Amino acid sequence: MTTVEQTFLLPDLGEGLTEAEIVRWFVTEGQEVAIDETIVEVETAKSIVEVPSPFAGIVVTLHAAEGESLAVGRPLLTVGATEGATGGAPERGAAGADPAVEPAHADAERYREEERAGSGNVLIGYGTSAHAGATRRRRPRAGAQQARTPAAEPGTRGPVRVISPLVRKIARDHGIDLRGVAPTGYRGIITKADVERAITETRPAAAVAPVAAPTPAVAPSAPSAPAAPAAPSERRIPLSGFRKAVSTALTRSRAEIPEATVWVDVDATALWELRESARTADDPGPGLLAYIARFVVAGLKAYPVLNSRLDVERDEIVELDAINLGLAVQGERGLVVPAVIGADSMTTAGLDAAIRDVTARARSGRATAEELAAGTFTLNNYGGFRVDGSAAIINHPQVAILGLGRIIDRPWVVDGQIVPRKITQMSFVFDHRVCDGGTAAGFMRSVADAIENPASAIARM
Repeated sequence: MTTVEQTFLLPDLGEGLTEAEIVRWFVTEGQEVAIDETIVEVETAKSIVEVPSPFAGIVVTLHAAEGESLAVGRPLLTVGATEGATGGAPERGAAGADPAVEPAHADAERYREEERAGSGNVLIGYGTSAHAGATRRRRPRAGAQQARTPAAEPGTRGPVRVISPLVRKIARDHGIDLRGVAPTGYRGIITKADVERAITETRPAAAVAPVAAPTPAVAPSAPSAPAAPAAPSERRIPLSGFRKAVSTALTRSRAEIPEATVWVDVDATALWELRESARTADDPGPGLLAYIARFVVAGLKAYPVLNSRLDVERDEIVELDAINLGLAVQGERGLVVPAVIGADSMTTAGLDAAIRDVTARARSGRATAEELAAGTFTLNNYGGFRVDGSAAIINHPQVAILGLGRIIDRPWVVDGQIVPRKITQMSFVFDHRVCDGGTAAGFMRSVADAIENPASAIARM
């Protein structure tokens, strides 16, 4: 038997990234690895992702050390195996060879060729060469795709033809039975697009995240400039992949969006008392943020232009049906904004559970790529840092962000008397291209009035 070495290139993981940092390896050189076995944990611009192996065999080379950044499309790991163990190809023309049943690694190579050709159906960046980013990918016409692809009937028995382990992982994570997925890939291979279509078809309509505008392929970055020598009185710290992504996103927001800010002091005493009255010994009830999130959702329904994005190429405001409420979360490696998907269909208790779940996972770097990309509006509770106000930066391509400061006791005039009340400052930053101050003030007052009179607001929802 002949030993065959197969090299796994760092995939894009479907997030449109150009690099990732190796957090830790789960395998060592000389160790045996199986298909779909988790081999490495990498940090992308917004989350930590566990990457499974697409090959089985013995690990020959780990191409990057822990803590090292690796560009998408560069070698990540090399696995060696005998041809017999990996389903080696029979000799061409050998007797008994069935051309309809080809070896797995041959399908894998064809899968990569399909991606290089720009089908758009497979995992973005999976196995692409370094120059692939400079070309524009095009999805083939539906008719042409169907003409060359013998689509298998969903639910039929027999082996499920999936080459990419990440496609299988996406299906597992969403509870999709691959035997029920109609394949559109070459020779009946199930692609990432097939699985995503199955996920969309099984998900309630309210939970579907809006589709972001297509992002052009990113060309490989130019070689980094040599490190400048540090002066005796200074220390130079290289930007991590996460910080570089943050820098790019915030710079783009400030450069493109003509933002304006309004703010107001809000008496949250009634809301505080409502929250306290809902608590029991066995059930703490919804938190303050869940109530405020409910009021924000109601405000966005009344002012839908603030739950939108701006299509600058067509000069159109694109209002979004689903409200996926982004929450600014300070995680272990920096600020991330995961979204509660389908917040517009949730009760206060449902929002409370969803907020606690997504923020807990985001703090440990476990928010999903979908949650990190799905937000349509952001709620920022910077009061958790014991500050009163902030002129926040809008999370592009969103058009607005609402921030809340700490709730503190302050003297307040009520019915002509100075009394202590629970006061918070609320700030609202909006894209002045999509609306004017009247709309922004109307939205802000709707949320502030609900905080000051929660029982009345909830009764109207």
